[in-house]
Amino acid sequence: MEEEKIYIVGAGLSGLIAALELEKAGFSPVILEASDAIGGRMKTDEVDGFLMDHGFQVLNTAYPEAKRYLDLQALHLKNFEPGAVIFDGKDSYIITDPMRNPLKIVGMALSKVGTFLDKIKMFTLTQELKKKSNEAIFNEPTVPTHQYLKEYGFSDLIINNFFKPFFRGIFLEKHLNTSSRMFEFVFKMFALGNAAVPEKGMGQIPSMIRRQLSKTQIYFSTAVKEIEGKTIYLESGEKLEADRIIIAVQPDKVMKQLQGQFAPARQVINLYFSLQRSFMARPMIGLLPGDHLVNNIVFMDDVSKAYSSNGRSLLSVSVLESQLSESELIKAVQAELESISGVNAEYFKFIRAYHISYALPNLDDLKYSIPMTECKITDHVYLAGDYLLNGSINAAMTSGRTAAEAVLHSYMQTH
Repeated sequence: MEEEKIYIVGAGLSGLIAALELEKAGFSPVILEASDAIGGRMKTDEVDGFLMDHGFQVLNTAYPEAKRYLDLQALHLKNFEPGAVIFDGKDSYIITDPMRNPLKIVGMALSKVGTFLDKIKMFTLTQELKKKSNEAIFNEPTVPTHQYLKEYGFSDLIINNFFKPFFRGIFLEKHLNTSSRMFEFVFKMFALGNAAVPEKGMGQIPSMIRRQLSKTQIYFSTAVKEIEGKTIYLESGEKLEADRIIIAVQPDKVMKQLQGQFAPARQVINLYFSLQRSFMARPMIGLLPGDHLVNNIVFMDDVSKAYSSNGRSLLSVSVLESQLSESELIKAVQAELESISGVNAEYFKFIRAYHISYALPNLDDLKYSIPMTECKITDHVYLAGDYLLNGSINAAMTSGRTAAEAVLHSYMQTH
Protein backbone atom coordinates (compact mmCIF):
# COMPACT_ATOMS: atom_id res chain seq x y z
CA MET A 1 0.00 0.00 0.00
CA GLU A 2 2.84 2.36 0.87
CA GLU A 3 4.06 2.30 -2.76
CA GLU A 4 0.72 3.36 -4.18
CA LYS A 5 0.91 6.91 -5.50
CA ILE A 6 -2.26 8.73 -4.61
CA TYR A 7 -2.36 12.41 -5.52
CA ILE A 8 -4.95 14.87 -4.27
CA VAL A 9 -5.40 18.11 -6.21
CA GLY A 10 -6.25 20.95 -3.81
CA ALA A 11 -5.62 21.49 -0.08
CA GLY A 12 -9.06 22.85 0.75
CA LEU A 13 -11.31 21.15 3.29
CA SER A 14 -12.35 18.27 1.05
CA GLY A 15 -8.77 17.55 -0.03
CA LEU A 16 -7.52 17.56 3.56
CA ILE A 17 -10.33 15.26 4.75
CA ALA A 18 -9.67 12.88 1.84
CA ALA A 19 -5.99 12.74 2.86
CA LEU A 20 -6.93 12.10 6.49
CA GLU A 21 -9.20 9.17 5.57
CA LEU A 22 -6.55 7.69 3.24
CA GLU A 23 -3.95 7.94 6.00
CA LYS A 24 -6.24 6.07 8.40
CA ALA A 25 -6.25 3.23 5.85
CA GLY A 26 -2.46 3.15 5.68
CA PHE A 27 -1.77 5.27 2.58
CA SER A 28 0.60 8.23 2.26
CA PRO A 29 -1.07 10.61 -0.19
CA VAL A 30 0.47 13.69 -1.77
CA ILE A 31 -1.52 16.93 -2.01
CA LEU A 32 -0.79 19.32 -4.88
CA GLU A 33 -1.85 22.86 -3.96
CA ALA A 34 -1.67 25.77 -6.43
CA SER A 35 -1.48 28.49 -3.75
CA ASP A 36 1.01 28.90 -0.91
CA ALA A 37 -1.39 27.85 1.88
CA ILE A 38 -3.93 25.23 2.87
CA GLY A 39 -7.63 25.93 3.36
CA GLY A 40 -8.93 26.71 -0.12
CA ARG A 41 -11.80 29.16 0.43
CA MET A 42 -11.23 29.06 4.18
CA LYS A 43 -8.33 31.31 5.05
CA THR A 44 -7.58 33.98 7.64
CA ASP A 45 -5.06 36.79 7.06
CA GLU A 46 -3.33 38.81 9.77
CA VAL A 47 -3.19 42.48 8.80
CA ASP A 48 -2.28 45.43 11.06
CA GLY A 49 -3.42 43.71 14.25
CA PHE A 50 -6.62 42.33 12.71
CA LEU A 51 -7.63 38.80 11.75
CA MET A 52 -9.53 38.80 8.46
CA ASP A 53 -11.34 35.76 7.10
CA HIS A 54 -11.64 35.51 3.33
CA GLY A 55 -15.36 36.21 3.21
CA PHE A 56 -17.71 36.18 6.16
CA GLN A 57 -18.08 32.52 7.16
CA VAL A 58 -19.35 30.71 10.22
CA LEU A 59 -19.18 27.16 11.48
CA ASN A 60 -22.47 25.68 12.61
CA THR A 61 -21.83 23.52 15.67
CA ALA A 62 -24.67 21.16 14.67
CA TYR A 63 -22.92 20.04 11.46
CA PRO A 64 -22.47 16.25 11.79
CA GLU A 65 -19.11 16.32 9.96
CA ALA A 66 -17.77 19.11 12.17
CA LYS A 67 -18.39 16.87 15.18
CA ARG A 68 -16.67 13.99 13.41
CA TYR A 69 -13.46 15.76 12.36
CA LEU A 70 -12.99 18.77 14.63
CA ASP A 71 -12.27 19.13 18.31
CA LEU A 72 -14.78 21.93 18.81
CA GLN A 73 -13.46 22.71 22.30
CA ALA A 74 -9.87 23.07 21.11
CA LEU A 75 -11.02 25.60 18.48
CA HIS A 76 -12.18 27.83 21.37
CA LEU A 77 -15.35 28.58 19.43
CA LYS A 78 -16.97 31.95 19.96
CA ASN A 79 -20.71 31.84 19.42
CA PHE A 80 -22.93 34.40 17.78
CA GLU A 81 -26.08 35.31 19.63
CA PRO A 82 -28.95 33.64 17.76
CA GLY A 83 -31.05 36.17 15.88
CA ALA A 84 -30.14 39.39 14.14
CA VAL A 85 -30.08 43.15 14.40
CA ILE A 86 -32.34 44.54 11.68
CA PHE A 87 -31.37 47.98 10.36
CA ASP A 88 -34.44 49.50 8.81
CA GLY A 89 -33.67 53.05 7.72
CA LYS A 90 -32.88 55.09 10.83
CA ASP A 91 -34.46 52.43 13.02
CA SER A 92 -32.81 49.26 14.32
CA TYR A 93 -34.29 46.43 16.33
CA ILE A 94 -33.15 43.05 17.53
CA ILE A 95 -34.87 39.75 16.95
CA THR A 96 -33.44 37.16 19.27
CA ASP A 97 -33.55 33.42 18.73
CA PRO A 98 -35.99 33.33 15.80
CA MET A 99 -35.00 29.75 14.97
CA ARG A 100 -33.83 28.55 18.37
CA ASN A 101 -36.80 29.63 20.40
CA PRO A 102 -39.43 31.15 18.13
CA LEU A 103 -42.12 31.52 20.80
CA LYS A 104 -39.82 33.56 23.00
CA ILE A 105 -39.46 36.35 20.45
CA VAL A 106 -40.70 39.49 22.15
CA GLY A 107 -43.97 40.57 20.53
CA MET A 108 -42.84 44.13 20.03
CA ALA A 109 -39.74 43.37 18.02
CA LEU A 110 -41.53 40.85 15.86
CA SER A 111 -44.42 43.21 15.12
CA LYS A 112 -42.02 45.29 13.02
CA VAL A 113 -40.42 42.23 11.46
CA GLY A 114 -43.38 39.88 11.23
CA THR A 115 -46.77 38.95 12.65
CA PHE A 116 -47.96 36.86 15.58
CA LEU A 117 -48.83 34.11 13.11
CA ASP A 118 -45.24 34.19 11.79
CA LYS A 119 -44.10 33.36 15.31
CA ILE A 120 -46.34 30.29 15.42
CA LYS A 121 -45.21 29.25 11.92
CA MET A 122 -41.56 29.61 12.99
CA PHE A 123 -42.26 27.35 15.94
CA THR A 124 -44.03 24.67 13.87
CA LEU A 125 -41.33 24.71 11.19
CA THR A 126 -38.61 24.36 13.84
CA GLN A 127 -40.37 21.38 15.43
CA GLU A 128 -40.98 19.71 12.04
CA LEU A 129 -37.39 20.07 10.87
CA LYS A 130 -35.85 18.89 14.14
CA LYS A 131 -37.73 15.61 13.67
CA LYS A 132 -36.70 15.22 10.02
CA SER A 133 -33.42 13.49 9.17
CA ASN A 134 -30.91 15.34 6.98
CA GLU A 135 -31.25 12.61 4.33
CA ALA A 136 -35.04 13.10 4.34
CA ILE A 137 -34.66 16.87 3.92
CA PHE A 138 -32.55 16.37 0.79
CA ASN A 139 -35.01 13.84 -0.62
CA GLU A 140 -37.88 16.34 -0.52
CA PRO A 141 -39.19 17.81 -3.77
CA THR A 142 -37.38 21.07 -4.40
CA VAL A 143 -38.89 24.53 -4.92
CA PRO A 144 -37.19 27.93 -4.70
CA THR A 145 -36.86 29.05 -1.07
CA HIS A 146 -38.94 32.22 -1.64
CA GLN A 147 -41.83 30.08 -2.92
CA TYR A 148 -41.44 27.64 -0.02
CA LEU A 149 -41.71 30.46 2.54
CA LYS A 150 -44.86 31.87 0.87
CA GLU A 151 -46.46 28.43 0.66
CA TYR A 152 -45.65 27.77 4.30
CA GLY A 153 -47.70 30.84 5.09
CA PHE A 154 -45.07 33.33 6.25
CA SER A 155 -46.04 36.98 5.81
CA ASP A 156 -44.31 39.25 3.29
CA LEU A 157 -43.22 41.30 6.29
CA ILE A 158 -41.08 38.57 7.83
CA ILE A 159 -39.90 37.29 4.43
CA ASN A 160 -38.64 40.74 3.46
CA ASN A 161 -37.33 41.85 6.85
CA PHE A 162 -35.77 38.65 8.16
CA PHE A 163 -35.67 35.64 5.84
CA LYS A 164 -34.46 37.50 2.74
CA PRO A 165 -31.54 39.42 4.24
CA PHE A 166 -30.56 36.53 6.54
CA PHE A 167 -30.58 33.79 3.89
CA ARG A 168 -29.22 36.00 1.09
CA GLY A 169 -26.07 36.21 3.16
CA ILE A 170 -25.91 32.41 3.39
CA PHE A 171 -26.96 31.54 -0.17
CA LEU A 172 -25.13 34.52 -1.74
CA GLU A 173 -27.96 35.31 -4.12
CA LYS A 174 -30.53 38.06 -3.87
CA HIS A 175 -33.85 36.43 -4.70
CA LEU A 176 -33.81 33.25 -2.60
CA ASN A 177 -34.02 31.05 -5.67
CA THR A 178 -31.88 28.48 -3.82
CA SER A 179 -33.50 25.08 -3.28
CA SER A 180 -35.87 24.69 -0.33
CA ARG A 181 -33.78 21.62 0.63
CA MET A 182 -30.85 23.89 1.46
CA PHE A 183 -33.15 26.24 3.34
CA GLU A 184 -34.57 23.40 5.46
CA PHE A 185 -31.09 22.01 6.19
CA VAL A 186 -29.63 25.39 7.20
CA PHE A 187 -32.74 26.33 9.20
CA LYS A 188 -32.54 23.02 11.07
CA MET A 189 -28.81 23.47 11.77
CA PHE A 190 -29.45 26.97 13.18
CA ALA A 191 -32.30 25.64 15.31
CA LEU A 192 -30.06 22.88 16.75
CA GLY A 193 -26.61 24.44 16.89
CA ASN A 194 -24.76 27.69 17.27
CA ALA A 195 -23.21 29.82 14.57
CA ALA A 196 -19.64 30.25 15.71
CA VAL A 197 -16.14 31.20 14.64
CA PRO A 198 -12.91 29.75 16.04
CA GLU A 199 -11.36 32.28 18.42
CA LYS A 200 -8.49 33.01 16.01
CA GLY A 201 -10.35 32.89 12.71
CA MET A 202 -11.84 30.39 10.27
CA GLY A 203 -8.37 29.41 9.04
CA GLN A 204 -8.03 27.45 12.30
CA ILE A 205 -10.39 24.80 10.89
CA PRO A 206 -8.21 23.57 8.00
CA SER A 207 -5.14 23.96 10.27
CA MET A 208 -6.70 21.60 12.80
CA ILE A 209 -7.28 18.97 10.10
CA ARG A 210 -3.76 19.40 8.77
CA ARG A 211 -2.32 18.76 12.25
CA GLN A 212 -4.03 15.36 12.20
CA LEU A 213 -2.05 14.39 9.08
CA SER A 214 1.24 12.61 9.64
CA LYS A 215 2.02 10.79 6.37
CA THR A 216 0.68 13.24 3.80
CA GLN A 217 3.03 15.49 1.88
CA ILE A 218 1.72 18.85 0.67
CA TYR A 219 3.43 20.55 -2.26
CA PHE A 220 2.57 24.26 -2.33
CA SER A 221 2.69 26.57 -5.38
CA THR A 222 2.21 23.44 -7.49
CA ALA A 223 -0.54 24.19 -9.98
CA VAL A 224 -2.01 21.35 -12.00
CA LYS A 225 -2.52 22.18 -15.67
CA GLU A 226 -4.27 19.07 -16.83
CA ILE A 227 -5.03 15.46 -15.96
CA GLU A 228 -5.08 12.84 -18.68
CA GLY A 229 -5.59 9.22 -17.73
CA LYS A 230 -3.24 8.63 -14.79
CA THR A 231 -0.87 11.46 -15.75
CA ILE A 232 -0.86 14.83 -14.00
CA TYR A 233 0.65 17.67 -16.04
CA LEU A 234 1.84 20.54 -13.86
CA GLU A 235 1.93 24.19 -14.96
CA SER A 236 5.71 24.01 -14.41
CA GLY A 237 5.99 21.52 -17.28
CA GLU A 238 6.65 18.55 -14.99
CA LYS A 239 4.48 15.48 -15.16
CA LEU A 240 3.57 13.00 -12.45
CA GLU A 241 2.34 9.44 -12.81
CA ALA A 242 -0.37 8.44 -10.34
CA ASP A 243 -2.16 5.25 -9.32
CA ARG A 244 -5.21 7.18 -8.11
CA ILE A 245 -6.10 10.87 -8.29
CA ILE A 246 -8.64 12.76 -6.20
CA ILE A 247 -9.57 16.11 -7.72
CA ALA A 248 -10.57 18.32 -4.80
CA VAL A 249 -10.96 21.49 -6.87
CA GLN A 250 -13.62 22.24 -9.47
CA PRO A 251 -12.67 19.53 -11.98
CA ASP A 252 -13.31 21.44 -15.21
CA LYS A 253 -10.18 23.44 -14.32
CA VAL A 254 -7.99 20.37 -14.84
CA MET A 255 -10.03 18.03 -17.06
CA LYS A 256 -10.73 19.34 -20.55
CA GLN A 257 -13.64 16.97 -21.09
CA LEU A 258 -15.58 18.53 -18.19
CA GLN A 259 -15.45 22.12 -19.42
CA GLY A 260 -18.82 23.82 -19.64
CA GLN A 261 -20.37 21.40 -17.12
CA PHE A 262 -20.57 23.90 -14.28
CA ALA A 263 -22.69 27.00 -13.76
CA PRO A 264 -20.69 30.11 -12.82
CA ALA A 265 -20.08 30.11 -9.06
CA ARG A 266 -21.76 32.49 -6.64
CA GLN A 267 -19.63 35.46 -5.72
CA VAL A 268 -19.34 37.81 -2.80
CA ILE A 269 -17.36 40.93 -2.00
CA ASN A 270 -16.17 41.11 1.58
CA LEU A 271 -14.98 44.52 2.77
CA TYR A 272 -13.26 45.21 6.07
CA PHE A 273 -13.33 48.52 7.90
CA SER A 274 -12.04 49.55 11.29
CA LEU A 275 -13.90 51.84 13.64
CA GLN A 276 -13.01 53.21 17.05
CA ARG A 277 -15.67 51.00 18.59
CA SER A 278 -18.55 48.76 17.50
CA PHE A 279 -21.92 50.49 17.22
CA MET A 280 -23.63 47.11 17.74
CA ALA A 281 -21.72 46.01 20.85
CA ARG A 282 -23.06 42.47 20.78
CA PRO A 283 -22.01 39.29 18.96
CA MET A 284 -24.76 39.43 16.37
CA ILE A 285 -25.15 39.69 12.63
CA GLY A 286 -26.64 42.94 11.34
CA LEU A 287 -29.05 42.71 8.40
CA LEU A 288 -30.08 45.43 5.94
CA PRO A 289 -33.44 44.49 4.44
CA GLY A 290 -34.64 45.97 1.17
CA ASP A 291 -32.45 47.27 -1.59
CA HIS A 292 -29.01 48.07 -0.21
CA LEU A 293 -25.52 47.42 -1.46
CA VAL A 294 -24.66 45.97 1.94
CA ASN A 295 -26.38 42.70 2.80
CA ASN A 296 -24.99 41.96 6.24
CA ILE A 297 -22.45 43.33 8.71
CA VAL A 298 -20.67 41.92 11.74
CA PHE A 299 -18.18 43.44 14.15
CA MET A 300 -15.89 40.43 14.35
CA ASP A 301 -14.28 41.53 17.64
CA ASP A 302 -17.76 41.56 19.25
CA VAL A 303 -17.78 37.81 18.51
CA SER A 304 -14.12 37.02 19.27
CA LYS A 305 -11.86 39.61 20.85
CA ALA A 306 -8.83 38.00 19.18
CA TYR A 307 -9.94 39.36 15.77
CA SER A 308 -8.53 42.73 16.85
CA SER A 309 -5.36 43.22 18.89
CA ASN A 310 -4.93 46.94 18.20
CA GLY A 311 -7.75 48.50 20.22
CA ARG A 312 -9.94 49.26 17.21
CA SER A 313 -13.09 47.43 16.17
CA LEU A 314 -13.14 45.26 13.01
CA LEU A 315 -16.24 45.45 10.80
CA SER A 316 -16.89 42.78 8.17
CA VAL A 317 -19.30 43.87 5.41
CA SER A 318 -20.75 41.52 2.76
CA VAL A 319 -21.88 42.84 -0.63
CA LEU A 320 -23.52 40.32 -2.96
CA GLU A 321 -23.13 42.15 -6.24
CA SER A 322 -21.84 45.46 -7.46
CA GLN A 323 -20.70 46.96 -10.77
CA LEU A 324 -18.87 49.81 -9.01
CA SER A 325 -15.12 50.28 -9.06
CA GLU A 326 -13.45 49.47 -5.74
CA SER A 327 -13.07 53.11 -4.71
CA GLU A 328 -16.72 53.88 -5.61
CA LEU A 329 -17.85 50.76 -3.75
CA ILE A 330 -15.93 51.74 -0.59
CA LYS A 331 -17.52 55.22 -0.64
CA ALA A 332 -21.00 53.83 -1.25
CA VAL A 333 -20.63 51.29 1.57
CA GLN A 334 -19.30 53.95 3.96
CA ALA A 335 -22.37 56.08 3.14
CA GLU A 336 -24.73 53.17 3.88
CA LEU A 337 -22.92 52.48 7.15
CA GLU A 338 -23.32 56.14 8.12
CA SER A 339 -27.03 56.06 7.31
CA ILE A 340 -27.71 53.04 9.58
CA SER A 341 -25.36 53.96 12.43
CA GLY A 342 -25.29 57.76 12.51
CA VAL A 343 -21.49 57.48 12.62
CA ASN A 344 -19.76 59.77 10.12
CA ALA A 345 -18.74 57.87 6.96
CA GLU A 346 -15.10 58.96 7.19
CA TYR A 347 -14.66 57.25 10.57
CA PHE A 348 -15.04 53.88 8.82
CA LYS A 349 -11.42 53.30 7.83
CA PHE A 350 -11.17 50.91 4.89
CA ILE A 351 -8.66 48.09 5.40
CA ARG A 352 -9.08 45.48 2.69
CA ALA A 353 -11.49 43.98 0.16
CA TYR A 354 -11.76 40.34 -0.83
CA HIS A 355 -13.45 39.78 -4.19
CA ILE A 356 -14.36 36.13 -3.91
CA SER A 357 -15.29 34.92 -7.36
CA TYR A 358 -15.80 31.33 -6.21
CA ALA A 359 -17.64 31.62 -2.90
CA LEU A 360 -20.29 28.92 -3.35
CA PRO A 361 -21.09 26.40 -6.06
CA ASN A 362 -24.23 27.25 -8.02
CA LEU A 363 -26.31 24.08 -7.91
CA ASP A 364 -29.81 23.04 -8.90
CA ASP A 365 -30.00 19.54 -7.50
CA LEU A 366 -28.81 19.60 -3.89
CA LYS A 367 -27.91 16.39 -2.09
CA TYR A 368 -26.87 15.50 1.44
CA SER A 369 -24.63 12.62 0.41
CA ILE A 370 -23.80 10.61 -2.71
CA PRO A 371 -22.89 6.97 -3.23
CA MET A 372 -19.16 6.33 -3.74
CA THR A 373 -19.78 5.45 -7.38
CA GLU A 374 -20.90 9.00 -8.12
CA CYS A 375 -17.56 10.57 -7.31
CA LYS A 376 -15.66 8.22 -9.61
CA ILE A 377 -14.98 9.55 -13.12
CA THR A 378 -12.61 6.85 -14.35
CA ASP A 379 -10.97 3.85 -12.68
CA HIS A 380 -8.22 6.18 -11.50
CA VAL A 381 -9.83 9.59 -11.06
CA TYR A 382 -12.21 10.59 -8.27
CA LEU A 383 -13.93 13.84 -7.36
CA ALA A 384 -14.32 15.69 -4.06
CA GLY A 385 -15.83 19.09 -3.33
CA ASP A 386 -18.98 20.69 -1.96
CA TYR A 387 -20.23 21.25 -5.54
CA LEU A 388 -21.09 17.51 -5.60
CA LEU A 389 -23.59 17.98 -2.75
CA ASN A 390 -24.45 21.45 -1.45
CA GLY A 391 -22.47 24.58 -0.63
CA SER A 392 -21.48 24.05 3.01
CA ILE A 393 -18.55 23.15 5.25
CA ASN A 394 -20.45 19.97 6.09
CA ALA A 395 -20.69 19.00 2.41
CA ALA A 396 -17.02 19.76 1.71
CA MET A 397 -16.05 17.34 4.48
CA THR A 398 -18.59 14.68 3.44
CA SER A 399 -17.34 14.77 -0.16
CA GLY A 400 -13.70 14.40 0.90
CA ARG A 401 -14.57 11.36 2.97
CA THR A 402 -16.70 9.84 0.19
CA ALA A 403 -13.90 10.25 -2.38
CA ALA A 404 -11.42 8.55 -0.05
CA GLU A 405 -13.88 5.71 0.56
CA ALA A 406 -14.28 5.30 -3.21
CA VAL A 407 -10.50 5.06 -3.66
CA LEU A 408 -10.22 2.51 -0.84
CA HIS A 409 -13.08 0.53 -2.34
CA SER A 410 -11.31 0.47 -5.72
CA TYR A 411 -8.30 -1.17 -4.08
CA MET A 412 -10.45 -3.77 -2.39
CA GLN A 413 -11.81 -4.73 -5.77
CA THR A 414 -8.40 -5.00 -7.41
CA HIS A 415 -6.52 -6.77 -4.62
